[in-house]
Amino acid sequence: MESLLLRPATEIVHAIAVGEVSAVDVVRAHLDQIARVNPRVNAFVDIRADAALDDARAQDRAAAAGSGRGPLGGLPVTVKSAIEVAGLRCETGSRTRAGAIASADAVVVARLRAAGAIVLGTTNVADMLMAYESDNPLHGRTSNPWALDRTPGGSSGGESAAIASGCSAGGIGSDGGGSIRVPAHFAGICGLKPTPGRIPGTGHQPPCLGPFSLIGVVGPMARTVGDLDALFRTIAGWEPGDPMAVPLPVEPIDRARTPIRIGYFEDDGRVPVTAETRGTVRAAAKALEEAGHEVEAFTPSGLERARELWEIFFCEAALMVLAAPLEGAERRLPILEAFLARGPRPPRTTLGFIEAWIERDQVRADLLRQMETYRVLVCPVASVPAFRHGERAWTIDGTSVGYLDAMSYTVWFNILGNPAAVVPVGRSPEGLPIDVQVVGRPFEEELVLQIAATIERAGGYRPPPVL
Repeated sequence: MESLLLRPATEIVHAIAVGEVSAVDVVRAHLDQIARVNPRVNAFVDIRADAALDDARAQDRAAAAGSGRGPLGGLPVTVKSAIEVAGLRCETGSRTRAGAIASADAVVVARLRAAGAIVLGTTNVADMLMAYESDNPLHGRTSNPWALDRTPGGSSGGESAAIASGCSAGGIGSDGGGSIRVPAHFAGICGLKPTPGRIPGTGHQPPCLGPFSLIGVVGPMARTVGDLDALFRTIAGWEPGDPMAVPLPVEPIDRARTPIRIGYFEDDGRVPVTAETRGTVRAAAKALEEAGHEVEAFTPSGLERARELWEIFFCEAALMVLAAPLEGAERRLPILEAFLARGPRPPRTTLGFIEAWIERDQVRADLLRQMETYRVLVCPVASVPAFRHGERAWTIDGTSVGYLDAMSYTVWFNILGNPAAVVPVGRSPEGLPIDVQVVGRPFEEELVLQIAATIERAGGYRPPPVL
């Protein structure tokens, strides 16, 4: 049963469907794994052990009576504790929400349950989701199963640690500035940041409304690209509570077998990356070239302005949304404090924000024009692999690289609305995983996943040392 824990989620579902194991067996094995591993990594906020076993028993009985289990029948999953799961805490790691209990499931959670998945619990996050580390005053610090002195990233770090260590077969995170992709990269798993509107954000805290609906999304995390696809097709689709929702059906990920033109860049010319990160991007490009794609070095123009615009949206939206619950303490959140200390910002006026919004649309249109030539882009996820708890600067090629700049490789695609998947390919000298980022045009998630699956053959998930 232990070997089943690290198999792809799709294989676990198949094993249950053909009677190799029962849903109860699988859930119990995952709960045992949580009992072994979680005291070391601190990935969980809530664990619904008895309730999950009850769900599994009910499903096994129904299956024995001839009922279908659903496309994810018996699959043990976890959910970031910023996404509502009925009866569990949804505190976003903040003292201001301490004790907050969800009264209903978020739309994505309800869709997982309807497909037969069994929720094991919710996972740890950064304080108010505002950091690339998962550490908060309510539930403490989550550690990386690859090295306990390092972070699994944030803000979906509990989710990445749980999935990488076999405590969960897959799950749901959220991403407003890399919060799915950076943790997946740090823990050596896969993640998908969808186009806004492709997957409902309804039931996320804070709500994906107003400016946050442009940059903040909910998406799947798993150990393989195939599992991302299975989760994506389960949770994607129209939902009227999401202001960005689109009625777009999910297509098979192999719909684009024809070779395409792909651009890749090893760095953005502003923030250097480690030598191993460069090598990982080159390995991904080589895998795509060998698969028959036309692959060329290409760095899009406009990325630096996109980063600046993301900072405006992120900071201004956060200051607006968090002002009431935090009553002025929002400016003391470390990541906002760091952004606000970087220099003069545009005046906080309605006109200034609208002007930034218009410029964002112009930069987005320019990138999409470039992507008429290069339909997919491949690039780093971050400058560095998983860093040590509290670390805030690194020297790369003789240049000092700060925390915010090192993580800036994801934020372009939040403000511009591109779907982006990350997949493990390389390793650092310390043996830490290094993912690459695969970026597509809006609403082309299926193509992004297909390209990521091709790259995955050059690397892929490996069990971390904590196991």
